[in-house]
Amino acid sequence: MAKPTVLTGITTTGTPHLGNYVGAIRPAIEASKDPAVDSYLFMADYHALIKCQDPERVRQSSLEVAATWLAMGLDTQNVVFYRQSDVPEIAELNWLLSCVASKGLLNRAHAYKASVDANLEEGSDPDKGVTMGLFNYPILMAADMLMFNASKVPVGKDQIQHIEMARDMAQRFNHLYGEHFALPEAVVGDDAAVLEGLDGRKMSKSYNNTIPLFLPEKKFRKLIMKIVTNSLEPGEPKDPDTSTVFAIYKAFATQKETAAMRIRYEEGVSWGEAKQELFEYLNAILAEPRERYNELLANPAEVEQALQEGAVKARAYAQPFIARLRQAVGIGAMR
Repeated sequence: MAKPTVLTGITTTGTPHLGNYVGAIRPAIEASKDPAVDSYLFMADYHALIKCQDPERVRQSSLEVAATWLAMGLDTQNVVFYRQSDVPEIAELNWLLSCVASKGLLNRAHAYKASVDANLEEGSDPDKGVTMGLFNYPILMAADMLMFNASKVPVGKDQIQHIEMARDMAQRFNHLYGEHFALPEAVVGDDAAVLEGLDGRKMSKSYNNTIPLFLPEKKFRKLIMKIVTNSLEPGEPKDPDTSTVFAIYKAFATQKETAAMRIRYEEGVSWGEAKQELFEYLNAILAEPRERYNELLANPAEVEQALQEGAVKARAYAQPFIARLRQAVGIGAMR
């Protein structure tokens, strides 16, 4: 029986934060240590260009993202760890899928609809500021998954639509040209709720409300202390299920630790004490990886070598597969 292929990527537009770790990096690293899984992990630098036209930021983020995965214990011998742009077959597959993806499907993509709705609300042209990169974003995501016939894709609940759209494109291509693509399945963990940021909204670089993973200890504590809470006083019972502080703790702690902390909230732990406990818990987990991360940032050649080795492995699969797809659609070499 073939091993399942698990694929995860993270966009290179900023510094990895706690939400990235919980939603993508941790499950990917766990998969990387499982010999029963074929694991593909990539830095989505083509995706970054959709929303970031700052070359230096993309370059720096690429280094930080790769260094984060390596520092957190990624087993590069048991995974294919690569940069999206180092595998040109993905861009070619993006075009092949563009030719079978319906515009109606893309019209329903969450990111595009959000842009249109915002424009309409301010009385502007519906497509103001919408690039073809943004509109076609789900196709490139589908190419990422289908290039390696990913069977499992760990995602947050807000990303499930992209897997559904990739399945739609795969089915359409298979219908026209024969069975070439497996249909990816979203893997959403029981605790995969979207992690909230400093202001209570989804932790996102777009909202500037993130808590970077590897801040120096003092800055890390300072940000945790800035997490928005309500005005309940020490001794007053607090609802852990509406608390960002508790949600972040729960995302890292064991079930036993979480249950014990839940009781302390119900007994009226002060917000200052709850935040201090969160800081101490996370800092203990991140102290050693933080040191390794800083070593890697100071030695980008080591990071680059790991990525180039991964690109060789990725293309060993991608090159013959894209050759078969070319033949399937009728643009291969003359026979």
